[in-house]
Amino acid sequence: MQKQFSYYTVRMTTCSDLFRIIPRLMTGSLLVLLVSGLVGCDQAPLSSGSPSSSAPAGTSRPQPATDDKLSTGPPVSAAMPESDNRPKIVAFGDSLTAGLGVSPEQTYPAQLQKQLDTLGLRYQVLNAGVSGDTTAGGLRRVSWVLAGKPSVVILELGGNDGLRGLSLPETRSHLDAMIRQLKEARVQVILAGMKLPPNYGEEYTTKFEAIYRDLAKTHALALIPFLLEGVGGDQKLNQADGIHPTGEGYRIVVQNVLQTLLPLLNASESHSPNSKKKA
Repeated sequence: MQKQFSYYTVRMTTCSDLFRIIPRLMTGSLLVLLVSGLVGCDQAPLSSGSPSSSAPAGTSRPQPATDDKLSTGPPVSAAMPESDNRPKIVAFGDSLTAGLGVSPEQTYPAQLQKQLDTLGLRYQVLNAGVSGDTTAGGLRRVSWVLAGKPSVVILELGGNDGLRGLSLPETRSHLDAMIRQLKEARVQVILAGMKLPPNYGEEYTTKFEAIYRDLAKTHALALIPFLLEGVGGDQKLNQADGIHPTGEGYRIVVQNVLQTLLPLLNASESHSPNSKKKA
C-alpha cells in the first residue's frame, strides 16, 4: 500500500516483509564492522610513527606564512644539532630570506653557508625567514631568534611593509625595537637595506629607503645598502613575479651579503682567543 506525498513516496511494510529483511540487515552490518576493523588495523602503525611520538616537541623548522599574524615558531636552536658548537649566523627575514619559489639549497642562507665553508670560516648559517612577514611579525619573533644564541643576525625585513604601503614611522619603530633587543643580547646586527618599485611614488620610496640608512647610523650597524643590488629588475635573475630571485639571483645576493659580512667575521677572528694562541 502506498500513500503519495508532495515529493516523497512512503512504502508501508508488513510484518512478514520485515522478518525477511532483518537477516539481510544483520549480514550487511557484520560486513561493515569487519571491513572497518581491517581498515583500522592498516592505519594503526601510521599513528605510532607520528611526530608526536618519534620526535621532540617543537623541532619543526619555521614554515612560510602568508600573514604576519602567523609569524610565530619555535626557537631557532630547535633545528640545530646539539653537537654543532660553531658560532651561529641567523638570516632573519621574510620570503627573500626563506627562499620562496626556489629549492632549499638555492636560498641565500644555504648558498652563504657553502661560501663560508669554502673560505674556511667555521660558522653555521641558519635560515629564519618567514614568507609574508612584516616588521610587526618580525618583532614578535625576536625572542625565539635570540633563543638560538646567535653571534650575528642579518636583519632583512620591511619589504612587505613597503609593498603594502604601511606606515613608515611604524616600520621604522619596529625595526628599531628589533635592533635594540638584539644589541642588548650582545648580538652583532647587519641591516639589509631594501628599495621599492618607483610606482609607489618618489616621496614614499625615498623615505622608505632612508629608514635603513638612518637606523644603521643611529645604532652604528654594518649596512648592506641594497640586498638585491644587481638582481632587482633583471628578468633573467628573478622569478615570474619579478620580486623573488632565482637560484642564480640568490648567488649574487650572497656576494652582496659577503661584502658586508666578511670584514666583520675577519675582525672577530683576529680578536678571538684561539687566533691569539695560534699567533
